[in-house]
Amino acid sequence: MSQLDRAELAQQGAIRADGLRAAGVELVALTFVDNSGITRTKAVPVDRLWSAAAWGVGASHSFDFFLATDEIVGGRYSRGPVGDLRLHPDLDGLVPLAAQPGWAWAPANRYDQEGTPHPQDARALAAAATARLASLGYNVRTAFEIEWVITAADAPDDPRSATAGPAYGYARLSAQAPYLRALVSTLAAQGVAVEQIHPEYAAGQFELSVAADDPVRAADIAVLTRETIRAVSEQHGLRASFTPKFAPGGVGNGGHVHLSLWDGDRNLCAGGDRRFELTATAEAFAAGIYTRLPALLAIGAPSVVSYLRLEPHHWAGVFLAWGLENREAPLRLVRGAAGQRDRAANFEVKCFDLTANPYLVVAALLFAGLAGLESGATLPDPVDVDPGTLPSAERLPRTLAEAVAAFKADDELTKAFGPELATTLMDVRLGEIDRLGSLAPDELCAVMRYLH
Repeated sequence: MSQLDRAELAQQGAIRADGLRAAGVELVALTFVDNSGITRTKAVPVDRLWSAAAWGVGASHSFDFFLATDEIVGGRYSRGPVGDLRLHPDLDGLVPLAAQPGWAWAPANRYDQEGTPHPQDARALAAAATARLASLGYNVRTAFEIEWVITAADAPDDPRSATAGPAYGYARLSAQAPYLRALVSTLAAQGVAVEQIHPEYAAGQFELSVAADDPVRAADIAVLTRETIRAVSEQHGLRASFTPKFAPGGVGNGGHVHLSLWDGDRNLCAGGDRRFELTATAEAFAAGIYTRLPALLAIGAPSVVSYLRLEPHHWAGVFLAWGLENREAPLRLVRGAAGQRDRAANFEVKCFDLTANPYLVVAALLFAGLAGLESGATLPDPVDVDPGTLPSAERLPRTLAEAVAAFKADDELTKAFGPELATTLMDVRLGEIDRLGSLAPDELCAVMRYLH
């Protein structure tokens, strides 16, 4: 029996369409993120939103096997050209797009034709992880940091073509002040709360931080924010790149994730009796993530090019370590300013990037944290120096192949993801290794530069 109340969805879709039409919307883009981290889309006229809500929009199973380069690989659960899935918009996520007049956007979930959730739907997996945590009485507040490089549209290979000046320098902000202002105001008009925006270290690089939200919504915001950056950049004669490594050498774009564990209105990352005022519960949750960082890289750093970014002494977090405000540790405790820690304290995962599917990222982090909670895990001693200076430092996977092996060996994560998705993810990763793993770094960077 279908899990969808189609009559109710049709009615709600019609009601939402009336509001969108009043706002001048003519078309609605429905998006999902595939296993290679690419946001794929289909669109419907606003007059057909009721039908999309109730009956979905067709999409092939083959999207599960797409590489970022649009090649389609095989795998154990591949159905080739056979079968159909249905994209159903989340009507609560509908947003008129301020940068694209006449358009709205909605994240979509994938179901089969009978109305059963698709076992490889990343957004549904993130919701399942959130619900499992809620069943224990906890919730997580999550936010993604977005880093990107802009170039002049007619000089897409030159990261200095759109900005000049020192890293973090006001000169860079001043040179692109109208662009950055337009970006923040556009995001605000779409309901995205920007907390800060600034020039970053690499040439042409900027970073934007948004307010934390529940995990699924945080992933939605990450998708919407990135696509808004892309659109506003094009309107200002710029091109945006979110790749982990724009060119060999230098510093790459990260996709850091911040998360804090809450019990109702209490932040469990503060006010406790463990180190740095962590509660035992928050420590166990963080320890579950810490011990699984090698496997988690297959989700959060899922591309061959990701491993060009993961270099020592680049604040990318390549050694297995955690610490208080340690920017070289892949798991960093951020306490915030005194007087604000009961709201601000959180953990940051620094070794991830924006080739990752954000829904898979939040699902993986939550499932890892749940495993830590259930086992009562504890963290080792924190590291208060660059871990790369320690002779005993343990390196995280140096290649995507090593991360794939770590994921396959992690029973908790593979079980939580389910056999179909866990297997297909690694089939896709191995497909990327086969297609791109032998490329020289400069060629690899060129291929991947504008795909995400």
